[in-house]
Amino acid sequence: YIPLCKHLHCIGKEQSPHCSHCPHCPGKDKTVPHLLLNCPHYHQGCHTLTQALGRDASSLSFLLSDLAVTLHLVCFINSTGRLKNTLGVVPLPSKVPD
Repeated sequence: YIPLCKHLHCIGKEQSPHCSHCPHCPGKDKTVPHLLLNCPHYHQGCHTLTQALGRDASSLSFLLSDLAVTLHLVCFINSTGRLKNTLGVVPLPSKVPD
Protein backbone atom coordinates (compact mmCIF):
# COMPACT_ATOMS: atom_id res chain seq x y z
CA TYR A 1 0.00 0.00 0.00
CA ILE A 2 1.05 3.53 -0.68
CA PRO A 3 -0.23 6.78 0.83
CA LEU A 4 -2.20 8.02 -2.18
CA CYS A 5 -5.75 9.36 -1.89
CA LYS A 6 -7.45 6.20 -3.18
CA HIS A 7 -5.90 3.98 -0.48
CA LEU A 8 -6.20 6.62 2.23
CA HIS A 9 -9.90 7.00 1.41
CA CYS A 10 -10.37 3.22 1.70
CA ILE A 11 -8.95 3.25 5.23
CA GLY A 12 -10.89 6.35 6.27
CA LYS A 13 -7.99 8.82 6.29
CA GLU A 14 -9.19 10.92 3.33
CA GLN A 15 -12.65 12.26 2.51
CA SER A 16 -12.34 11.40 -1.19
CA PRO A 17 -10.28 9.05 -3.38
CA HIS A 18 -9.63 12.06 -5.62
CA CYS A 19 -6.83 14.51 -5.00
CA SER A 20 -8.70 17.75 -4.37
CA HIS A 21 -5.62 19.97 -4.70
CA CYS A 22 -4.56 18.65 -8.12
CA PRO A 23 -6.04 20.66 -11.01
CA HIS A 24 -4.53 18.28 -13.57
CA CYS A 25 -6.90 15.37 -13.08
CA PRO A 26 -10.21 16.47 -11.55
CA GLY A 27 -12.36 13.52 -10.55
CA LYS A 28 -9.62 10.93 -11.12
CA ASP A 29 -8.73 8.51 -8.35
CA LYS A 30 -5.17 8.95 -7.17
CA THR A 31 -3.81 5.43 -7.50
CA VAL A 32 -0.43 3.88 -8.22
CA PRO A 33 -1.25 3.38 -11.94
CA HIS A 34 -2.41 6.99 -12.16
CA LEU A 35 0.76 8.32 -10.52
CA LEU A 36 3.16 6.17 -12.53
CA LEU A 37 1.46 6.08 -15.92
CA ASN A 38 -1.34 8.59 -16.41
CA CYS A 39 -1.07 11.83 -14.46
CA PRO A 40 -0.21 14.70 -16.83
CA HIS A 41 1.39 16.55 -13.92
CA TYR A 42 4.17 13.94 -13.85
CA HIS A 43 4.50 13.60 -17.62
CA GLN A 44 8.14 14.73 -17.63
CA GLY A 45 9.07 12.09 -15.06
CA CYS A 46 7.23 9.43 -17.07
CA HIS A 47 9.10 10.55 -20.17
CA THR A 48 12.39 10.19 -18.30
CA LEU A 49 11.39 6.65 -17.25
CA THR A 50 10.56 5.79 -20.86
CA GLN A 51 13.90 7.12 -22.05
CA ALA A 52 15.73 5.00 -19.49
CA LEU A 53 13.61 1.84 -19.70
CA GLY A 54 12.11 1.84 -23.18
CA ARG A 55 8.49 1.16 -23.92
CA ASP A 56 8.28 -1.35 -21.05
CA ALA A 57 8.03 1.75 -18.85
CA SER A 58 4.35 1.89 -19.81
CA SER A 59 3.76 -1.48 -18.13
CA LEU A 60 2.78 -1.28 -14.47
CA SER A 61 3.72 -4.92 -13.87
CA PHE A 62 7.17 -4.28 -15.33
CA LEU A 63 7.70 -1.16 -13.22
CA LEU A 64 6.67 -2.91 -10.02
CA SER A 65 8.29 -6.31 -10.47
CA ASP A 66 11.61 -5.94 -12.28
CA LEU A 67 14.38 -5.30 -9.76
CA ALA A 68 16.55 -3.63 -12.39
CA VAL A 69 13.92 -0.87 -12.59
CA THR A 70 14.09 0.00 -8.89
CA LEU A 71 16.67 2.79 -9.18
CA HIS A 72 14.73 4.53 -11.97
CA LEU A 73 11.42 4.11 -10.15
CA VAL A 74 12.76 5.52 -6.88
CA CYS A 75 14.26 8.50 -8.73
CA PHE A 76 10.89 9.13 -10.39
CA ILE A 77 9.01 8.89 -7.08
CA ASN A 78 11.43 11.28 -5.41
CA SER A 79 11.22 13.71 -8.32
CA THR A 80 7.43 13.95 -7.91
CA GLY A 81 7.71 14.89 -4.23
CA ARG A 82 4.34 13.15 -3.88
CA LEU A 83 5.37 10.87 -1.00
CA LYS A 84 7.81 13.20 0.74
CA ASN A 85 5.39 14.28 3.50
CA THR A 86 4.69 10.68 4.46
CA LEU A 87 7.87 8.76 3.64
CA GLY A 88 10.48 11.48 3.33
CA VAL A 89 12.96 11.04 0.51
CA VAL A 90 12.86 7.40 -0.55
CA PRO A 91 16.44 6.10 -0.32
CA LEU A 92 18.06 4.84 -3.49
CA PRO A 93 18.84 1.13 -3.50
CA SER A 94 22.37 0.43 -2.33
CA LYS A 95 22.95 -2.15 -5.05
CA VAL A 96 21.22 -2.43 -8.36
CA PRO A 97 20.85 -6.04 -9.56
CA ASP A 98 22.82 -7.08 -12.65
